[in-house]
Amino acid sequence: MDRQHAFLHSQDSHSSASSEESRRISFPDRLWITGFGLGCLTLTTLLGCPGQPLKTTPTDPTKSATSSTTADPAEAAAMKGQPMLTVQSEPYGTTPEGAAITQYTLQNESGMKVSLINLGATVTSVEVPDREGKLANVTLNFPDLDGYLKNGPYFGGICGRFANRIANARFTLEGNEYNLFKNNGEHTLHGGKTGFNKLVWKAAPFETPGSAGVTFELVSPDGDEGYPGQLAVRVSYALNTKNELAISYEATTDKATVLNLTNHCYWNLAGAGNGTVLGEILELKCEKYLPVDEGGIPTGELVAVNGTAMDFSKPHAIGDAIAQTVNGHGGYDHCYVVNGTPGELRPAAKVIDPSSGRGMEILTTEPGIQFYTGNFLNGTAENGNAVQHGAFCLEAQHFPDSPNRPEFPTTTLKPGETYKQTTIHRFFVEPAAK
Repeated sequence: MDRQHAFLHSQDSHSSASSEESRRISFPDRLWITGFGLGCLTLTTLLGCPGQPLKTTPTDPTKSATSSTTADPAEAAAMKGQPMLTVQSEPYGTTPEGAAITQYTLQNESGMKVSLINLGATVTSVEVPDREGKLANVTLNFPDLDGYLKNGPYFGGICGRFANRIANARFTLEGNEYNLFKNNGEHTLHGGKTGFNKLVWKAAPFETPGSAGVTFELVSPDGDEGYPGQLAVRVSYALNTKNELAISYEATTDKATVLNLTNHCYWNLAGAGNGTVLGEILELKCEKYLPVDEGGIPTGELVAVNGTAMDFSKPHAIGDAIAQTVNGHGGYDHCYVVNGTPGELRPAAKVIDPSSGRGMEILTTEPGIQFYTGNFLNGTAENGNAVQHGAFCLEAQHFPDSPNRPEFPTTTLKPGETYKQTTIHRFFVEPAAK
């Protein structure tokens, strides 16, 4: 049984079984009640933690998509006077292995839309208004499923088991050495040959009084891409009425493993495909960064940004010092250390596009954030026709190569523990200068 079919088989078993095996590979029922743990009190205030999955009627491919949150007229009437939050779904295609891919679209009353597919738990578009109220998609994407089946740049997907790089594609854990697939020179990147962004996830839309979203679940078997332990992962996207998109992550394992999850959206606040992002204004709440070697592997140092080309502690254009970056492959591709206490939800970054007024703030519980300026984009169809520096990434995560760096915050996850992360993207409009 190949990996894709094994995964689909495991999902069918997971959804129908009521045995101890089913409980072993799935999350405890209490997690549906308690929400996402770390940061949940904050998310309850901002968004409301994800609740029970909605009961939806499958969309007829011959008809237009319909809202799954207002199918019952009585429920719709009951919601009068409340903020409008909807979840829509429509077919997006079928994988070569026969798995159905669905696209879900979240929308709030201001018109902001977020679209997601269950291949890779991937964000396919984020539409937000400019200062004139004009909506535009601000994240790079592909026009159809075929692009996401290949997805060399990892557009919008969840990267795992280990986001970013692990040096020499190996690590040692509890006295055992594990060898991984080399897909980035001598190193492994974003999970290996077939990372989480290439797998079909189980999906369920949900609503709470303050948000609407989709929860994606995946079971990664022991030995998957060389990593130990059977891993159960849950990623939830939630949109609220304040133009805030929250991504909450949870994972458990039955054997000690390493784990580092992130979302890999490429942002251009002027609108996807609208030139480069070199003129967009960036501020990072980071006083230190991790220097890297020519392979993008951290040297182990945490270096102050002050007085260097890496300094965004005060807002300035992304392109101001990009030519001075070192070991950046033609631009920034570095992990920054987010100020404050890891595990606490705190500001990490703020970006503004002067031309449109669109802005985005990022808050996270993670210790680091990877800043990447689309250095390898080259305008080809394989890169969504995006030009070099046509977007930036700000990926909240643990530090690269942490399994080989005991001095870095640990990425080890053990049985009985729960990996948790919350990252919020808050969109706003900057008024025109007078």
